[in-house]
Amino acid sequence: MKTGLMKKRGDDENTGEIDLTPMLDVVFILLIFFIVTSVFITEAGIEVMKPEASTAEPRSKDLILIAVSNDGQIWIDGEQIDSRFIRSRFERRLAETPNASVVIQGDRSAQNEHVMSILRAARDAQIASVSISTEN
Repeated sequence: MKTGLMKKRGDDENTGEIDLTPMLDVVFILLIFFIVTSVFITEAGIEVMKPEASTAEPRSKDLILIAVSNDGQIWIDGEQIDSRFIRSRFERRLAETPNASVVIQGDRSAQNEHVMSILRAARDAQIASVSISTEN
């Protein structure tokens, strides 16, 4: 009977390994923490040259940003849309955030008819607060 002299095979194989599971758990928890606490900046989709204004008020509520380029393209949430579908997009966003306000980022060389169509769509969607973004 040589049971006292024989070693178990499982003991030799696991002696030099380090368990990384707790470290991975901590890394994933930190990743989730930073994702949840980060601030997301919404943009309309294109960079426009805003007109200047003598009076300006900062906005900090839920915003629906809409941009109008100098050639009449209309952008909401990073995608270009047709002017006929602005009202439906506003209504969909209002369903998500009922107290949202619209901020129009119109290029200084954009035609007024495009801005007026956005204002009309916002009024038809019953949005209470509509403003135009300007440079100080």
